[in-house]
Amino acid sequence: MTVRERTQQIERQTLAPYASLSQQTRGRQRPEEECALRTCYQRDRDRIIHCKAFRRLKQKTQVFLAPEGDHYRTRLTHTLEVTQIARTVARALRVNEDLTEAVALGHDLGHTPFGHAGERALREICPYGFEHNEQSVRVVERLEKEGKGLNLTWEVRDGIRCHTSGAEAQTVEGRIVRIADRIAYINHDIDDAQRAGVLQPEQIPEEATRLLGSRRSTRIHTLVSSLVENSREGNLQMAPEIQRVFQGLHEFMYQTVYRSPFAKQEEKKVPGLIERLYAYFLGHPEKMPQEMQRIAEEEDLPRAVCDYIAGMTDHYAIGLFEEIFVPKAWRS
Repeated sequence: MTVRERTQQIERQTLAPYASLSQQTRGRQRPEEECALRTCYQRDRDRIIHCKAFRRLKQKTQVFLAPEGDHYRTRLTHTLEVTQIARTVARALRVNEDLTEAVALGHDLGHTPFGHAGERALREICPYGFEHNEQSVRVVERLEKEGKGLNLTWEVRDGIRCHTSGAEAQTVEGRIVRIADRIAYINHDIDDAQRAGVLQPEQIPEEATRLLGSRRSTRIHTLVSSLVENSREGNLQMAPEIQRVFQGLHEFMYQTVYRSPFAKQEEKKVPGLIERLYAYFLGHPEKMPQEMQRIAEEEDLPRAVCDYIAGMTDHYAIGLFEEIFVPKAWRS
């Protein structure tokens, strides 16, 4: 018996009946020989961690554009916090932690520079529209490894695609990531907003503080505990009162932070930057990297330009814009 087969045996013996067993995966886009050490979901997790798109998350905006402080979240630290919460829930409910981790690590690979401001800008100008969850799937299916993709399992790709609103993932592990994503960003965004002076502790709704707690760690513990205690047979739910207060906290953050003129004062510059880069590369496709030129030939140019811009970090997009459009000082 190989190490992988022993792991699969442990899954069969210990996981809940509604968990996703790695031995029962729907498989990959292209068949591969099994690894002697790792299950298919463990291999997917490793492929995501080692891909280029994952490394670029460290310089992509979470809420505050290109923050200078050392302790503001980036898209990468957000991803790690989602993964930690999701694995805690998965272990408590006895479902597949490896699948949960792979989905969580890959859920934002396709996010744009400048957070949701960049996503909205691309959605307006790309003929295909733009949704970061769909782009994350495109990253792992098409863009990574010089156009070969990561060849992930169906279950991981389904979880990545369904981590936002709309259709839910068909695995309980994917649905856990969807909830963990929301628990993570609401709580760490409160933390960042307070650090930035956008939000004061006394502004947080009193009911949320009373029922969920006054500290980030306490709120997360309350929400995760309620989710674990109230979920049954793969149906994920919190206690009704906790869910109601959590939804109210979400709405409060949208009104107070996510739409705050102070927090978002730089966002009005994002559409112009994205639009000018988009138009420039439509007119100068030869200036894009070779892999993007290949996509333009195999699919079409607007698709390639959208892929190129979506993959940029905040700093790279700003630097490229300055290089193309900002005049250089003359030096004799």
